[in-house]
Amino acid sequence: MEDIWIEAFRYHRWANLHLLDVCGKLTDEQLELTSPGTYGTIAATFLHMLGAEQRYLRRLTGSEPQIKESDGFPGIARLRELAGASGDRLIEAAGKIKPDDAIEAQFEDGKVKLSLGVVIIQALHHGNDHRTHVCTILGHHGISYGEMDVWAYGDATGAIIPIASGSG
Repeated sequence: MEDIWIEAFRYHRWANLHLLDVCGKLTDEQLELTSPGTYGTIAATFLHMLGAEQRYLRRLTGSEPQIKESDGFPGIARLRELAGASGDRLIEAAGKIKPDDAIEAQFEDGKVKLSLGVVIIQALHHGNDHRTHVCTILGHHGISYGEMDVWAYGDATGAIIPIASGSG
């Protein structure tokens, strides 16, 4: 079953890098665009998304975050570099986490026993949620972001291979 988590995080990494590549072509002014119902600006959303990914990795692997939201926006190129590295580390972690793995974690309400499976699921959900916010902002402002759903991932990675044309 771990192989499915690995593939899910391969998609996660691919989608993050795809969207960062799209946004790498935007102007500084465009990175400050937002739209109703989203987290904030494109820049703030990426910083939040990848900062959180670093915190998930700290819980999963014990590694120290390479970026914090309080550091400010470092630019798309730096975020792309971090997304590639943290994507690789999430893929690796996904292959090692077992159903009973847990850590002690501090939350606002106090200390808890936290299943690492919950952290894995949160990392996927959080990435999907905030990529959707960025796509909403781009679409709201008429900026194309290409195909980045799981079918596009399958096409891009060779996981979908045509064997016959048409419906027959």
